[in-house]
Amino acid sequence: MGNLFCLMGKSSSGKDTVYKQLLNEEALSLQRIIPYTTRPVRFGETDGIQYNFVDERRLAELEEAGKVIELRAYHTMQGVWKYFTVDDGQINLEKHNYLTITTLEAYLEIRRYFGKSAVVPIYIEVEDGERLQRALNRERLQKTPGYAELCRRFLADTEDFSEEKLEEAEIKVRFVNENIVKTRDEIIVYIQTFL
Repeated sequence: MGNLFCLMGKSSSGKDTVYKQLLNEEALSLQRIIPYTTRPVRFGETDGIQYNFVDERRLAELEEAGKVIELRAYHTMQGVWKYFTVDDGQINLEKHNYLTITTLEAYLEIRRYFGKSAVVPIYIEVEDGERLQRALNRERLQKTPGYAELCRRFLADTEDFSEEKLEEAEIKVRFVNENIVKTRDEIIVYIQTFL
């Protein structure tokens, strides 16, 4: 039986970088899960690669078919954006191990859907000042920077990843990302204990 590894952390904690590096680690042979979203495509993103970009009508169809595993809605400065995981045939734990980036809330729903024994949390953390600087640097690269949304996400992370919520979710292992190579290597060793 395979495992589904859920990579989590506050915004700008290095999740995307670690995610890409873990997927490229041949010794792990991790499969990716492409999540869904109703938000607009950002500069540099491609439909079906970072996300499956869908509209509200398609989301409603998936919900009606009972295919939505978990769903989150965010009231952003640009409107309501929804992110969700779909049981669309991508995940076969009988054959593979998977890696996905999730929120704490999504992790709990995925764990409820697939079972606690199959879903493994990987939590990355970074000091808040460093995270804010990273977020600002990344946002400046956007065609139309959304600084208000950056601030909303940064503040929301305080609540979404509170110590109380991490404890309730039984997040016991944490990876402090002060050095991306060291963090990646520590996570690789951790994942290998499950394979």
